[in-house]
Amino acid sequence: MNKINLKLAIIITILITMTMTACKPKNIGNAVSADAAAKAYVAPGKYDAFYNFVSGGFSGQMSVYGLPSGRLLRVIPVFSVDPEKGWGYSEETKPMLNTSHGFVPWDDLHHTELSQTNGEIDGRWIFGNANNTPRVARIDLKTFRTAEIIELPNSAGNHSSPFITENTEYVVAGTRFSVPSDNSNGDVPINTFKQNFKGYLSFISVGKEDGKMDIAFQIECPGVSFDLSHSGKGKSHGWFFFSCYNTEQANTLLEVNASQKDKDFIMAVNWKKAEEYLKAGKGKKVPVKYAHNTYSDKTHSATSEIKTEVTVLSAKELKDICYFIPCPKSPHGCDVDPTGEYIVGSGKLAALIPVFSFDKLQKAIAAKDFAGDFDGIPVVKYESALYGEVKKPGLGPLHTEFDGNGNAYTSFFVSSEVVKWNIKDLKVVDRVPTYYSVGHLCVPGGDSKKPSPKYLIAYNKITKDRYLPTGPELAQSAQLYDISGDKMQLILDFPTIGEPHYAQAVPAEVIKNNSLKIFKIDENANAYVAKGEGATKVVREGNKVHVYMTAIRSHLTPDNIEGIKIGDEVYFHVTNLEQDWDVPHGFAIKGASNGELLIMPGETQTLKWIPTKVAIYPMYCTDFCSALHQEMQGYIRVSPAGSSVPITFSTGTNKPAATPEKTN
Repeated sequence: MNKINLKLAIIITILITMTMTACKPKNIGNAVSADAAAKAYVAPGKYDAFYNFVSGGFSGQMSVYGLPSGRLLRVIPVFSVDPEKGWGYSEETKPMLNTSHGFVPWDDLHHTELSQTNGEIDGRWIFGNANNTPRVARIDLKTFRTAEIIELPNSAGNHSSPFITENTEYVVAGTRFSVPSDNSNGDVPINTFKQNFKGYLSFISVGKEDGKMDIAFQIECPGVSFDLSHSGKGKSHGWFFFSCYNTEQANTLLEVNASQKDKDFIMAVNWKKAEEYLKAGKGKKVPVKYAHNTYSDKTHSATSEIKTEVTVLSAKELKDICYFIPCPKSPHGCDVDPTGEYIVGSGKLAALIPVFSFDKLQKAIAAKDFAGDFDGIPVVKYESALYGEVKKPGLGPLHTEFDGNGNAYTSFFVSSEVVKWNIKDLKVVDRVPTYYSVGHLCVPGGDSKKPSPKYLIAYNKITKDRYLPTGPELAQSAQLYDISGDKMQLILDFPTIGEPHYAQAVPAEVIKNNSLKIFKIDENANAYVAKGEGATKVVREGNKVHVYMTAIRSHLTPDNIEGIKIGDEVYFHVTNLEQDWDVPHGFAIKGASNGELLIMPGETQTLKWIPTKVAIYPMYCTDFCSALHQEMQGYIRVSPAGSSVPITFSTGTNKPAATPEKTN
């Protein structure tokens, strides 16, 4: 057996042994106390105390849960089509999923990040990352709808994203898969990784008032894998920190070839210094191609623009914007405490947690206390940046959150537990089991200056024996812990959609009072709006037929349409005339090959339909809106191509009225 195969066999054996131990059912009776149900109970008609925004992983969406109840409140469509809401199916929303690769109907959303002001959650927006086709989305928390998506050039595997600076000046993204830059010759041998592959950090500016995103600049870095990141705050505002692995720069069998060194890195980035270089003209304009998509609440439609240039700074050439700090190999989380002084990162298979000091890092940089460089980037000596180490905390540390009271909470994937430790003395003060193989954690505001130390949520990767069996796959398990006392207490399990990774939570009062209830019909600026039943019509333009339709309890107008022919493209522009909260209307037609519409009060949405055979086609409202919901329906007559049947439409009569429009 060769060296590589031997190492691989040893690693696999260790991991299997650890996982079997980790997933062994523990004494649940000892883990859950008698008052747990009362602590998680929210009475019917009462509101939860917190919103919990959870990444949907391979679903491509974001889910919203109430805490402490664990009730699913909403699934927000982001990067994947959603037939429930018509996202990616309506003509108005299709542009939101446009990329430089064309229309992409799916992605992998790993991380969520709430906007902040002065380092505190402000409840305006939440951001999400697309890991597969690199993009960042901004969700407007007035509407709980995706308002903007921007594609990231020179990137692959947008994993270290979308983390923000303390005033939401930037959303920052690092690339998981280093690749040749977009403007270079990408047709190179894969085994030329060290020569041709680069890692890029994207700094996306965010409009202070409207939230509009733009790629301000990118930093070209060595070809490593950026895993997770967090910004500095307080004293460390102006810096950003990234965990990095595969400093071996391997291109195959990374579980062995990217585990050769004892240490990888935390990268510290001085983005304030990068801004100075940008203003001094040190950035290079690089030709690229990426999509920038925005959704308007006025027109109720999206637009997509392809941009062709980005400004790039070189970390290798500009020596004082990036620094590496050695860290146990294969680090995952990179977390900064509320004071901005302590930076926590650890290797995924390490048996300790190093805690780095921002003050010591600055002194080391000033004194040039370096242990050489890595591809032109200075490497700060480990001991020179180290505050101290948490000894023997558990197995497989991944991610750390903070409570603002001097405590940190770290998830341990291999030993299936959450460990609470004191930041100052680095002593473990409590530990609780999870069920099982916990990944990310969430303390409300846990990455901000002002956490709300009431709850901690663990997002577990394995769920066996927690829920009724549903075949080979079970829903992922989130577990809610009360951390208001000295000891953590498990009070609730609740299943989640997709595969949650990172999540964030915020007190409900920060968001709920600003929630939009309706779109004002008078402000609807959609090009195909019908603001009343008198404005409905059917218009033929060659082989395109535009139906200006309204929906109100409990009928569609028009509900009888004739004169549609085989070969026509029919566009149903449906306006919901309701001006009452929580009264959406749906629209569907037999044989539609895309999806339905779900139209909010005062909104206009469009369904494209191409009939394939001569027939009478029913159409109806899919949303149960009233006692006479079943009666909210109508018919479309489709005639053969070349037919002389004129366009006619009506509501409330068996004899359609002739349209004043000329027909072919």
